[in-house]
Amino acid sequence: MLEELEPKPPAERHAIWSAMAWLRDLLFSVVIAIVMILFLYQPVKVEGTSMMPTLEDQERIFINKFVYKYGIGEIQRLDTVVFFFPNDPSKSYIKRVIGLPGDSVEVREGTVVLNGQPMDEGYVPLEFRDGLTLAPTVVAAESYFVMGDHRSSSNDSRAWGPVHRRFIYGKAVFAYWPLDRLGIVR
Repeated sequence: MLEELEPKPPAERHAIWSAMAWLRDLLFSVVIAIVMILFLYQPVKVEGTSMMPTLEDQERIFINKFVYKYGIGEIQRLDTVVFFFPNDPSKSYIKRVIGLPGDSVEVREGTVVLNGQPMDEGYVPLEFRDGLTLAPTVVAAESYFVMGDHRSSSNDSRAWGPVHRRFIYGKAVFAYWPLDRLGIVR
């Protein structure tokens, strides 16, 4: 004996289709977010004070992994980049690019001299400067001279030399936490 199934009322069918459409959209959004995080942007936590006041300790930011990896953009002077520490590739650092390949970088009593000209570094407050002196260094091809903005607490190219391009894997682009620091990383 066959039982006849009664059709569901139109309102109930509409609710089921709406729920399925909502789940489809949610799944699609999750897949897009995963693809973006894996291939384009990666959330990272800043650890340490070497980039203050630009980036604070424990601040959360997004880095763009795509821009340098696939040659979409070139590394520019003053970019804030994330790279594997050359002396221990298990660690990542974040610093500001000061010298490009072929540049001469020198530090005279805390003032950066780039290709013979003192740099205007308004992003480094006076209280974060140090009085160090560094003899001129010519940045090799495929390498970059990087420094933290908090010069008196930064371990950077002044101590271990320029960073080769192969170690640089991202550019800091957007701060998202804490909310009062929300915005583009400059």
